[in-house]
Amino acid sequence: METPLEIERKFLIRRPEEALLQAQPGAERIRIVQTYLEKDAHGANRRVRLWEQGRECKYILTKKTRVTEITRIEEEEEISEARYTQLLAQSDPKRRPIEKVRYRIPGNGHLYEIDLFPFWKKQAYLEIELKSEKQKIVFPTFVMVLREVTADAAYTNRALALRIPEEEV
Repeated sequence: METPLEIERKFLIRRPEEALLQAQPGAERIRIVQTYLEKDAHGANRRVRLWEQGRECKYILTKKTRVTEITRIEEEEEISEARYTQLLAQSDPKRRPIEKVRYRIPGNGHLYEIDLFPFWKKQAYLEIELKSEKQKIVFPTFVMVLREVTADAAYTNRALALRIPEEEV
């Protein structure tokens, strides 16, 4: 079985207007609530997500293990609502659930994932999954990148569940 790798870079961006994101061709809007669980016996980070898109609702269990700053082993599985509720009992008591609205927008050979958080009014995240760590990134014209935060531990969603950095814009 092939190891499921996620090669991803993350950027702090100026928060775009939602109307602009919704107007992008192929844009999808997803409401996400993610809750971090205690690490598993092998030290992998675990989380559960409630994923709402339109009238569709999914529950997802994810395990991630870091390989490099950009690459992680990522195992995801869709689970039942009952299993989701059961796993919430294993939530990390030090971390709050993270709520966000994600826009998935295709373009320039990428799938841009822009996360808008209720606690930031001026900034947001842009995540891009890549085929290799060296793949060139072309940003959409409507995005203003403030800086890359791929290697900044304070800007992982897991870290945001502990402490929210001040806005930089």
